[in-house]
Amino acid sequence: MVEKSFPAPESGMLLTYFLTVADVPRSRAFYSEVLGGEVILEENPCTVRLANGWLIMNPGGGPTPDKPGITLHPPDDPATATCFLNIRVADIQAVYEEWSAKGAEFVTPPIDRKAEIRCYLRDPDGYLIEIGQATGILHGVYADPPAGEGGAQKG
Repeated sequence: MVEKSFPAPESGMLLTYFLTVADVPRSRAFYSEVLGGEVILEENPCTVRLANGWLIMNPGGGPTPDKPGITLHPPDDPATATCFLNIRVADIQAVYEEWSAKGAEFVTPPIDRKAEIRCYLRDPDGYLIEIGQATGILHGVYADPPAGEGGAQKG
């Protein structure tokens, strides 16, 4: 039986994030024990409620009838990312200290970027996760544009 809190809206839509993982129990433990998520379904697919969202995790695999020609696999190049999970928090320093103590490996400590304070970490499969705390953006102060671009960023 599936829990009532399983992400299945009665109307409209609900956003979940799917991760292809190499080891479901390892990833489940990371997202529940380190980041504090609630395991809704252990396997097939592993579903973890994290704050007001859900992560769905399953091993990779080859094409299926509904995704012909598409193979799923965890990231294979830690220096390249095409998307990442973005977690917004109220107190980034407290989260950084708590999750570091639980074994999370951050790329850097939190850095003040004017619009926000942010840092990144990786999950056991190498997925990049941004942790951010809005600061200046709440008062009209935006981050510097990426290198080589002019003007203020709005997002």
